[in-house]
Amino acid sequence: MVEYKLSDYDYHLPIELIAQEPLAERDKSRMMILEKKTGKITNSIFNRIPTYLKQGDLLVLNDTKVLPVRLLGRIPGKDTAVEILLLHRCGDERWIAMVRPGRKLKPGVKVSLEEGVTALIEDYADKGLREISFSVREPIEKLLPRLGRVPLPPYIKKELSDPDQYQTIFAAREGSAAAPTAGFHFTDRVFAELDQKGVEKAFITLHIGPGTFQPVKEDDIREHVMHREYYQLHKSTVNALNAARERGGRIVAVGTSVCRVLETVAESNGYFAGEVDGWTDLYIYPGYKFRAVNTLLTNFHLPRSTLLMLVSAFAERKNILHAYREAVVGQYRFFSFGDCMLII
Repeated sequence: MVEYKLSDYDYHLPIELIAQEPLAERDKSRMMILEKKTGKITNSIFNRIPTYLKQGDLLVLNDTKVLPVRLLGRIPGKDTAVEILLLHRCGDERWIAMVRPGRKLKPGVKVSLEEGVTALIEDYADKGLREISFSVREPIEKLLPRLGRVPLPPYIKKELSDPDQYQTIFAAREGSAAAPTAGFHFTDRVFAELDQKGVEKAFITLHIGPGTFQPVKEDDIREHVMHREYYQLHKSTVNALNAARERGGRIVAVGTSVCRVLETVAESNGYFAGEVDGWTDLYIYPGYKFRAVNTLLTNFHLPRSTLLMLVSAFAERKNILHAYREAVVGQYRFFSFGDCMLII
């Protein structure tokens, strides 16, 4: 029986287990191994991941890079603090953005940012978003390193000493409002050991939006609507995926973002056809039949989140919730800067 009630994807998490900063040595995070068919749990350390992968497996990672897209400002003449979170362009001069406080940011309202830059609320967009333009001629992306801040998840209360702490070491393609956090654990040392074992790697790009942190509010999880996100899958990665399928290697998705892209573009037989890019709003919850991904590396996710539903689809809800209970008892570190789970 498949559970579609939102309350079926809840669990108790003590607040002190929410990691507020990354470990000094990323590859020394804890790693829970979960066998999806049996529910068996083994506790390990991430730098031992080569032990659990095999020659011929293909590791697929998301090479997106987080932009400092969080802008802080004020409405001129009013003591109203404003927050703008840029999502993506919707034309040559306009951006789609999340804004706070939404009730005061109606079309025509101007917001004063740093360095004399002004943002103009041009129009409403879907799902409470806004279309925004800026008073500068040059692309706003060039000013973001000075004007913007890294948009940390709301559960991280501590300021980062270095913004690069919220980037993977392989981040290359700018465009995300959130990091692919399952990739945080990798170091050059781990990659070298995987190379030596014959585990190959390939990259996709999915620019993650802040919708990944938004809780599901519908009592029936099937009624939830995902925010769409832009992805790219290059020919070299398509070739690597099909080669792994041919030789019987496992396709190991590093993170739910990679999983969603691969499942979006895979054909019914699990193979891939050609270079592709586009937008995905694929929503994976229990009952979904996976076509591409065999193994999943992922962090521990928020209660009642679409990410918890995805991993529940991959390894069965009862196995996941049992593993999460064990992680709480074992005092694993949760969420973005926390420990991880390898589902095999």
